[in-house]
Amino acid sequence: MKITEIRCAGLRGATPAGGWSNELRPEDCVHTLVVVHTDEGLTGLGSVFANDGLVRATLALLEPLYRGENPLEPERVSEKLHQNTFWQGRGGSVTHAISGIDIALWDILGLATRQPIGRLLGGCYRDRVRPYASLLMQEPRALAEHLQRVKAQGFRAFKIGWGPFGRGTAVADEAIVNAAREAIGSDALLMVDAGASDAYWPQNYKWALRTADMLAAYDVHWFEEPLPPDALADFVQLRRRVRVPIAGGEVLTRRQSFQPWLEDGALDIVQPDVTKAGGISEVRRIAWLARDHGIRFIPHGWNTAVGLATDLQLAAAFPDTDLVEYLTGAPFIDELVADGWRIDADGMLPIPNSPGLGLRLDWDRVSKYTGGAKLR
Repeated sequence: MKITEIRCAGLRGATPAGGWSNELRPEDCVHTLVVVHTDEGLTGLGSVFANDGLVRATLALLEPLYRGENPLEPERVSEKLHQNTFWQGRGGSVTHAISGIDIALWDILGLATRQPIGRLLGGCYRDRVRPYASLLMQEPRALAEHLQRVKAQGFRAFKIGWGPFGRGTAVADEAIVNAAREAIGSDALLMVDAGASDAYWPQNYKWALRTADMLAAYDVHWFEEPLPPDALADFVQLRRRVRVPIAGGEVLTRRQSFQPWLEDGALDIVQPDVTKAGGISEVRRIAWLARDHGIRFIPHGWNTAVGLATDLQLAAAFPDTDLVEYLTGAPFIDELVADGWRIDADGMLPIPNSPGLGLRLDWDRVSKYTGGAKLR
C-alpha cells in the first residue's frame, strides 16, 4: 500500500470563541481536516490545529517525502517528515501539519488491520472515559447559568477557563470560582484554566501562588496554565509549593520539548494536544515518559471531532488517562459526527472499538464548514 495524495480543508463558519485577547471570529480558520489517500482505496482522517493556508503550504513542502510512502508505518513515516524538516518549521506549523498526517496514518493502519487504534497502541485499559465539559469563564451569574445547562446534559466534570480570570481583582477571580462550584455541586470535578498562554499575560509567579491557594479551598482538581508557557523554572517552584495539582503543556510540540518539563517536575498533569504536538506517534511517547515521572497524561482537546476521537483512543491505551476534554457547544465537534456523541447515565463517554479512529463523519456537514472542498 502507498500514499498517493493528502488533501486538506479548513473549517470555517462556526469557529468558537477562545477567550483570547485577540478574539476569534466564526469565519476564522484555526482547525484543518486532512485526508490521506492510498492506492488501495483506504483513506485516513486527521485534524490539524492550524490555519488551512499553513497546512496547504506544508503539504506542498512535504509531498516529495510522503508520496509513495507506506501508510501502514505511521511512526516511521512521521519521523521521516520530522527529520527532514528540521530547518523549515520544526515545532511550528510544519509540526502541526505532521500531527494531522500522523493521526490519519494510524487511522489507516487500524482500518487495514480491523483494529481500534487503542489496541494497536498496546491494549485497551478502558472502554469508556469521563469527558469534562470545557467552557469559557464569564461573570459569575452568567457562568453559573451556563454550567447548570451543561450539567443537565449529563456532564459530571467541568473546566472553566480564560475570559476575565486573572485580568481583574482577586475578589473577582474568587467570585467566578465560587459561582462555578455552587452551580455544579460539591460532588463534581472542577478544573480552572488561567489561559496564561494568551498574548501579554498580565500576571506572574506570586499571583499564581496566591491563586492556587484560593483554588485549593474550592477543591479544584487542577490549575491549568497558571504561568506563561516559557516559565519553566516558575512552574517547577509553583508545583512544589501549592496543594492544587498543576497542569499544562498544550502549546508544546514533540517529545523533546516536553522532556525538560517532565524531568524537572514542572507539572502534575501534562496536556499535549494530539493535533499539534506531533500526532499519536509523538503523544504516546510523551504519555509514557510522563508516567515514568509520576505525571498524569490528560490530552488537551480544544479542537475537532477528529481530535476528540483520537483522544478517546489515547484514553483507552493509557492506564491513568481517566478524563478527556470535551469542548461544549462546538459544531466542529458535535455536528461533524454522523452518529453523535452520547454521554451515558454515569457521565461517561463510550470509546469506539471499531477499526481505526472508529469515527464516521457526516460529510454533508463537513462540506458545509469546508466550503464544499473535495476531501474524499
